[in-house]
Amino acid sequence: MRNARTAKPARHHLELPAPGPLKKGALRVTPLGGLGEIGRNMTVFEHEGKLLIVDCGVLFPEENQPGIDVILPDFSAIRSRLADVVGIVLTHGHEDHIGGVPYLLRERADIPIIASKLTLAFITAKLEEHRIKPQTRQVKEGDRIDAGPFGLEFLAVSHSIPDGLAVAIRTAAGLVLHTGDFKMDQFPLDGRTTDLPGFARLGDEGVDLFLVDSTNADVPGFMIPEEDLAPAIDQVFRTAPRRIVVSSFASHVHRIQQILDAAERHGRKVAFVGRSMVRNMGIAADLGYLRIPDGLVVEMKTLEKLPATDIVLVCTGSQGEPMAALSRMANKDHVIDIGPGDTVLLASSLIPGNENAIFRIINAFTRWGANVVHKGNAKVHVSGHASAGELAYCYNILRPTAVLPVHGEWRHLTANAAIATRTGIDEKQVFVVEDGVSIDLVAGRARISGRVAAEQILVDGTTMGVATEAALTDRRVLAEEGAITVLAIMEHSSGRLTEPLEFFSRGFVEEAGWEKTATKTIEDALRNESAAGSRSREDVEALITRALGRWLTRRHRRNPVITTIVVEE
Repeated sequence: MRNARTAKPARHHLELPAPGPLKKGALRVTPLGGLGEIGRNMTVFEHEGKLLIVDCGVLFPEENQPGIDVILPDFSAIRSRLADVVGIVLTHGHEDHIGGVPYLLRERADIPIIASKLTLAFITAKLEEHRIKPQTRQVKEGDRIDAGPFGLEFLAVSHSIPDGLAVAIRTAAGLVLHTGDFKMDQFPLDGRTTDLPGFARLGDEGVDLFLVDSTNADVPGFMIPEEDLAPAIDQVFRTAPRRIVVSSFASHVHRIQQILDAAERHGRKVAFVGRSMVRNMGIAADLGYLRIPDGLVVEMKTLEKLPATDIVLVCTGSQGEPMAALSRMANKDHVIDIGPGDTVLLASSLIPGNENAIFRIINAFTRWGANVVHKGNAKVHVSGHASAGELAYCYNILRPTAVLPVHGEWRHLTANAAIATRTGIDEKQVFVVEDGVSIDLVAGRARISGRVAAEQILVDGTTMGVATEAALTDRRVLAEEGAITVLAIMEHSSGRLTEPLEFFSRGFVEEAGWEKTATKTIEDALRNESAAGSRSREDVEALITRALGRWLTRRHRRNPVITTIVVEE
C-alpha cells in the first residue's frame, strides 16, 4: 500500500437535483439498490440512449416491517425507458441479485437476461413460478459480447455459489469493472479461482470506474479457504449422537456439497427440506455443479424409517425466516421434532439485521436439548465476500481512476473507501453515495451528476409498492398496543346516544371495568361539543376516537389503534 491517510470520500447531499441530459459520449452509472444495505442490488448504466442493468435483487424485511415479503429496488427512474433496456446482466444466482427480476419483467417481459449457465437455470426456474418465459443469453468467463452500445467482457470470480462472474463494461466514455460478489479463495471447492490475471490485464488497459463488493471491507486480512471448513464439519458428523439438521442458503451449492461428502463418509442418508432447497439442488445436480452419489439423497418418507444415527436433513431458514423449515422446527410447528441428542448445524453467515431472529432459533433448539453448532462456536462457515486485504490487493493490481463501493451497509462502504484511498486513489474520485445518486463518466473522469428516486418498494403478498410506511406503522401499533373498536348508536336529530357504548378490543389488555370510565370520558366529550351545533357522522366518529385516545394515553399510557363506528337512528 502507499502512504496511509484518512479517507474523505466524495459524498452527495440530499438536496441534489435530478441529473440533467447526459453529455454526448458519456456514461451514467446509477445504483438503484445495494448501497447502505445488504440486498436490492441493482445498477443502471446509460450510454448513447440505451440502458444496461447489472443485477436486480431483493432485500429481505426486518422485524419492524411486519407482513412484508421482500423489498425491491425502485424502478420508477427507468419505467418510462424500459424500451431502451438492452439487457440485464446477472453476476450470480443469489436472491439479493436475481430476486427482483420477475417483478421487473412484469413490466417488460422480453428484456434479455445475460448470465452464466447456473444463474440462468436458477432465474428461469424462478420465472416459471411467475409464468414468465424469459429471453436468455448464456455467457461464461472469457466471453466478450455486445449489448447495444455496451461491450461486455466476463471474468470468473470465486464466491459462495458456482458460476459467479464479474463484468467489464467498455464504452466510448471509458472502462468500468463491476465485481459482483467475490472473494479471492485460492483453493475453491470447484477449482475456479477469481481471475486475478484478468483483473491485472484490465488494470493495464486502464479501469476508469471500479464498482466493488464492500460487504467484508471492515474485516481485516484474507478469508480462509472453503476447504478449511471440512475438518469442523467432519467433526460434527463424527460426534453427533442422533440426527443432524443442516441449515444453509438454498443456493449455497458449495456448502451443500461439503455436507453431502461428509454424509457419504459417515454412512448417513440425506433429505432436502424446503421447496427452494429441493428445486435449487436438483438444478445444480442436473447441470453437474453438485455431485450426489447414487442412493445418498432420499425422500423424507424413506428417511423417517431409518435410525436417527443415519439421518441428515438439509433445510432452508438459515436467517431465521419465520415460515422457513428451520424456524418451524424451532417453534415445534413441523413434522420434524427436534429434541435431546439432535444436532443443528447453521452453515451460513449472519446477514446484518437478522441477528435477533437467528439467536431466537439457537435459543429454542438449545431449550429443546439439541446441540447447536454455528459460526460463533465452530469453524463451519466462511464468507463469500472479499475482506480488507483482498480488496487492497485488487486496488493495487487494478489501479482504477475512480471507485464506487457497492453492496454493503454504510460501515462497509466507508471502510472500502478508506482502503481505496490508502492505496493511492484520489479521495475526490472515491464515491460513497446513496441509492439513486448518479455518477457520470466523461472522458475517463467521474463526477456526481444528480439524484433520482430510489425508494424501497415493499411487496406484500401479490401487491407491489402498495404497502406504505403508514400501513407498517399501523401494523406495528396493532402488534404492540392492540386495537379497540367503539360502536355508538345515536339519534340523528338530537345527536344523543340511544344505547350504551360498546367496546370490542383485540390485543388490548387492561384491568376489568375500564370500559365504564372510558364511556364517561366519551359522553363528557359529546356533551361539551353539543353547543357547537349539528355535526356530521364523520365529525362525531373523529371526536369519539380523539377523546378515547387522549384518555388512554393520559390514564393508561397506551396507544392502541382506535376505530369508531357511529350508527344513526
